[in-house]
Amino acid sequence: MATDQDHEGARGRGGSADRTPRRAPDWADGLKQLYDSVVEEDLPDSFKALLDRLDELGQGAAPGGSAAKAARPATRPDDQR
Repeated sequence: MATDQDHEGARGRGGSADRTPRRAPDWADGLKQLYDSVVEEDLPDSFKALLDRLDELGQGAAPGGSAAKAARPATRPDDQR
């Protein structure tokens, strides 16, 4: 037999009785802004050179290109690299 405490526990754990939308914690906006700023940063020239070198070395290692090229994020049309 379910008690009142069992029903309250279900609501507290996100059960069907909990219909209020949850608000993100205060630090979540700052964390998202930090993440977005890091994602938007250009790769350092030395890292680009390393990726290019790995691409050259890997041309014969795998059919159709290298693993380094597949791991490199796609550039956007607005990037001036």
